[in-house]
Amino acid sequence: MRFFVYLIVFFSFFDLFSQLPIMSPFALSLGASSFVTGLAVGIYSFSNTIGNVLSGFMTDRKGPFIVLLTGLFASSISLYLYMFVNGPYSLLGIRFIHGFMEGLIVPAAFTFLANRAKESKRGRSVAISGAFVGMAAIVGPAYSGIVASKTSVATIMMINGVIMMILAILAIFLLRNFSFRRKGKSAPGQTFKVRELFRHPGMLRAFAGAFFLMFSQGVLALILPLKVEALGFDTKMTGMLLSTFGIVAILIFLLPINRIFDQVRPMVTLALGISIMGASMLLLSQMDELLYLFVALAIYGIGFAFLFPSINSLLIDSSSPDYRGKAYGYFYAFFSIGVVAGSSVIGYLDLSYNGGFMVTGFILIGIALYTILGMRNQKSYM
Repeated sequence: MRFFVYLIVFFSFFDLFSQLPIMSPFALSLGASSFVTGLAVGIYSFSNTIGNVLSGFMTDRKGPFIVLLTGLFASSISLYLYMFVNGPYSLLGIRFIHGFMEGLIVPAAFTFLANRAKESKRGRSVAISGAFVGMAAIVGPAYSGIVASKTSVATIMMINGVIMMILAILAIFLLRNFSFRRKGKSAPGQTFKVRELFRHPGMLRAFAGAFFLMFSQGVLALILPLKVEALGFDTKMTGMLLSTFGIVAILIFLLPINRIFDQVRPMVTLALGISIMGASMLLLSQMDELLYLFVALAIYGIGFAFLFPSINSLLIDSSSPDYRGKAYGYFYAFFSIGVVAGSSVIGYLDLSYNGGFMVTGFILIGIALYTILGMRNQKSYM
């Protein structure tokens, strides 16, 4: 059962990562401006935010099975809608629906996994889930880059829809026996208030880490395909570049080095990861040769591998099972908001490729420095 939930995590992120090499060129091919192109990339994540928050509340109330099943069926249907895209604005509408439906899946899946992880091994547990995310980052962009060069974006989305439908049908048989026991109703005055999530320093840093991790992903989704095309390469090369960081990340997730996530404070690996990602963005801003682009994406993968388990560990340490669904709902909402901010803000600024990467690099390094300074005053919650 646990492995099947890992598969759901894999294919949810597979759907996300398979969009990265193709969505901005697809929007441009429909006649979209640079701003609408950025919006087409980001609006998926904007609606995904709404789905994430709703999923968190539903998971705590109804349990993960119903939420996962609903999300899988609805996502499958929304993916078929790409066959009806006929212009930039119809693309925006379908992206909104797709993002919302997909947003129901991940918080419920990660709540399921987190509630079954032993406390002493929660770092390695989230590293394993990160490995499935990393595998999606390897396979997704390469798959869509290759298929898009031979067929169409609608075909890619239709294939993803078939996969989601198969997962939904399997979930009926594999997860329906999962027992969800609601806690007794809280006494008056003891009802959990969402604002408490935003008062815990560990939770705040988990949310911030999620936001800036995906801010950088939004920038990559918008700028990297366009830079690669400007250098004379096609979407296949963009897919290979994006897969590079996934390969590096998954090696760190699965090799014995993953013990570091149980032995080192999450705040330390968080600061290290986000600073490495910032450095990779600065390298991307300066490199125009293909070999160096691969090196920069490999460095980005190292940063990703340190940051992802760190923010998940912070969230688990800072929440209880009673409201962990809500915590993961808002956590992945910040993931989605980060993509919106990364793609839309950089698209709105209309910076050059190198300028967009440089601004992002300085932002990430600035956040890393802020995190390091904060560690001097925040020790008790680790």
